Amino acid sequence: MNVVAKRSSITLFSDASDHYSHRVRMVLAEKGVSVDVVDVDPAKKPEDLVELNPYNTLPTLFDRDLVLYQSTIIMEYLDERFPHPPLLPVYPVARAQSRLLIHRIENDWSPKVDLLMAGKGKEAVLAKARKELREDLLAIAPIFTEKLFFMSEEFTLVDCCVAPILWRLVPMDVKLPEKQTRDMHKYMQMIFERDSFRASLTEAELEMHE
Repeated sequence: MNVVAKRSSITLFSDASDHYSHRVRMVLAEKGVSVDVVDVDPAKKPEDLVELNPYNTLPTLFDRDLVLYQSTIIMEYLDERFPHPPLLPVYPVARAQSRLLIHRIENDWSPKVDLLMAGKGKEAVLAKARKELREDLLAIAPIFTEKLFFMSEEFTLVDCCVAPILWRLVPMDVKLPEKQTRDMHKYMQMIFERDSFRASLTEAELEMHE
């Protein structure tokens, strides 16, 4: 009997330090979904997980007979499976724009975050990634003056992707000048105090700000 058959509730296999897993935990907390979160050591993944997820990646979600991987797919599934509160806009154009923003975060920011959080490699490579991520964030800082959330008046899946990255600025040693990013820091404080965000944090993530 495999791990899916053994579990009746929704189960999320999660990396306690990883921003991809964090974003999924944020969605689950925002929806108030009862879920069995299993912290997995990326170096010692359960055999059943390896068998069911051909990419052997985290996060992986089990819902009855359904197995999902790739965080953005999981997030959209959860938003459709548990429609309240909605975390994507209703109108097609706005939904497409949100998906495009997530795609850009995946391509422009996430590889740099992965590199910096792993902390492996030549210092010159890490310094380059740190500098580029800092510049990326400084470039988008002005948008936080325009809307309450990330390019939206409502909390969306985009915020669930952005917030875990911003939470990791401290361990990544990415410093942003207060004067140029005042509104971004206000956004960060608002999001970090949000109930769903606090509920999504693991012990490892809490320690990132100790």
